[in-house]
Amino acid sequence: MQGQPAHPDQRPGRTGRPGRHPVRVRGHPQPGGGRPMTDDVPAWGAVPTPAGEFRLSPVRLPADLPLLAGWMNDPEVDEFWALAGPPAVTERHVRAQLDGDGRSLPCLGLLDGEPMSYWEVYRADLDPLAAHYPARPHDTGLHLLLGPAAARGRGLGAVLLTALADLVLRRRPACERVVAEPDVRNRRSVRAFERAGFHVAAELDLPDKRAALMVRARALPFAEDDL
Repeated sequence: MQGQPAHPDQRPGRTGRPGRHPVRVRGHPQPGGGRPMTDDVPAWGAVPTPAGEFRLSPVRLPADLPLLAGWMNDPEVDEFWALAGPPAVTERHVRAQLDGDGRSLPCLGLLDGEPMSYWEVYRADLDPLAAHYPARPHDTGLHLLLGPAAARGRGLGAVLLTALADLVLRRRPACERVVAEPDVRNRRSVRAFERAGFHVAAELDLPDKRAALMVRARALPFAEDDL
């Protein structure tokens, strides 16, 4: 549903985040050592949705690589993820996160036990994205693609985004906002986020695209001064 260039060194906002040079949020002390940001994701557990029981499972390499690479080579996915090609392209994208410091975690989304989506849960306030909007401490970002073609175009993205945003806000009490930055051309993705309770806060000129900054606040309806 949203994407980025294929090579890590072209992705200052996502896979190119090795964790050695974080964007610092003004007035927000940075964590030290270890992998404290997203390691608790596997413990979040499953949640019921109208489509079935949904949960995240961290990507395992090399076991999950054939499935992911197959999805990335679907032209509809490649239009916005730009990771088509041999499995090594996808592996490089995923491994950059797995070998990082835990600020971004690539996951498979399982619906009733079946893998059908790919997610990246990341600390947006510690990501280069934070240089492009007024980030707040513990802002949590989401990237999503629906893998099987049959899963697209029937409202499933909004259902899963709603469930995961609810889960993030419940499991991460320090997080006040869930954010995303789909390409503005990806109207299907933007609509899915809107149906999941996100609002378009701004349009951002990122290195690889013009993005719609989507924000879902914990307690209050979105307002411009929320930024």
